[in-house]
Amino acid sequence: MNRQTAPHSMIQAPSGAGITAGYMPGFGNDFETEALPGALPEGMNSPQKCNYGLYGEQLSGTAFTDVRPERTWCYRVRPSVRHSGRYARIDLPLWKTAPHVPQDVTSLGQYRWDPVPHTGEDLTWLTGMRTMTTAGDVNTQVGMASHIYLVTASMQDTYFYSADSEMLVVPQEGRLRFCTELGIIDVAPQEIAILPRGLVYRVEVLEGPCRGFVCENYGAKFELPGRGPIGANCMANPRDFKAPVAAFEDRETPSTLTIKWCGQFHETAIGHSPLDVVAWHGNYAPLKYDLTTYCPVGAILFDHPDPSIFTVLTAPSGQPGVANIDFVLFRERWLVAEDTFRPPWYHKNIMSELMGNIYGQYDAKPKGFIPGGMSLHNMMLPHGPDKAAFEGASNAALEPAKLDNTMSFMFETRFPQHLTRFAAQDAPLQDDYIDCWSDLDKKFDGTPGKK
Repeated sequence: MNRQTAPHSMIQAPSGAGITAGYMPGFGNDFETEALPGALPEGMNSPQKCNYGLYGEQLSGTAFTDVRPERTWCYRVRPSVRHSGRYARIDLPLWKTAPHVPQDVTSLGQYRWDPVPHTGEDLTWLTGMRTMTTAGDVNTQVGMASHIYLVTASMQDTYFYSADSEMLVVPQEGRLRFCTELGIIDVAPQEIAILPRGLVYRVEVLEGPCRGFVCENYGAKFELPGRGPIGANCMANPRDFKAPVAAFEDRETPSTLTIKWCGQFHETAIGHSPLDVVAWHGNYAPLKYDLTTYCPVGAILFDHPDPSIFTVLTAPSGQPGVANIDFVLFRERWLVAEDTFRPPWYHKNIMSELMGNIYGQYDAKPKGFIPGGMSLHNMMLPHGPDKAAFEGASNAALEPAKLDNTMSFMFETRFPQHLTRFAAQDAPLQDDYIDCWSDLDKKFDGTPGKK
């Protein structure tokens, strides 16, 4: 580990004005970084007295006895117990948590939505979250929820952390800044951010309005997928993930901290900023990743591979080979397969697939699935190309072709995804989506050798 010292990394104001985010490369690395020289202890974690009068504190993301424990040692102005007081329950009515199965909502079906529109309201990261689906059970730490965020206003002296989940953020519009305990992460469309369970942060608008997607992961942390015979290269490379350098706030100002715990939201009042980690080292940290660095692997002779070949990150379940969540990316790539129907084929799947469009046109649905939109194909419900995609791919000249101007993704889980009332009644649901397959013709001809 190389020690990273960032001498100008005190955040001066809630706007973060004048602060430039700095990063360290690697996925799952042990990092060390300090905003003041000598703030990190040498050769030990918990000295009798820390430099600068700091408190040593460990943030654990896994059990102590895990095969590879994930933990970070923080050296902070105050211990976290000083960022916590008496809690009062608050309500964020559009942010739902599994198990959540409204009795008057049907989740059996193929669904697609237009982009959730901006409302003109001042919405923060907390008030602008709209849950679309939930799956599994947060109390047993399995499953996920998918959300749309609409953010137009920065959180002013307001902070948040989730005890329930790791959060994967996929921007589609606008730019956000996550001021976290461990440093600053800026994200824009074509990037993602990963915010660990238990990490305190404040979200600011750098360029708005902001809209995007969130996968709230109740289970085991996201990790890079096993590559098997693919080998060491392509897909998502560890060096392209970036962790922030240390940055801290030392501000005495009335603040609030909101905690999400077992699906409930609780707020406490404190007299200072909780983002006071001056130095840290460990392997449990927020990350950002540039999706344009993802190198797809595909068929170079015949047949269309399973979409799992495009997995960026996976959150394992207790069953080998079956994910709690897969995050899958469909980006620009070359299509070269011979004598092959090149778009995704028709299928039913044990997994439940929620897709979102970041930009451009998805090859299996040339109409209707627009940037900012979402679709849901729940477990064992058939889906596949519409007629235009089928006819186009069935009759295209099979020359090498560049699939361009496209970036969509999938949150795929082993659990059924249940719609919220917001998704079923308030979000812009395309009532005619199921009809996109209604004009697929019977083409059967029993003549031997007939195609």
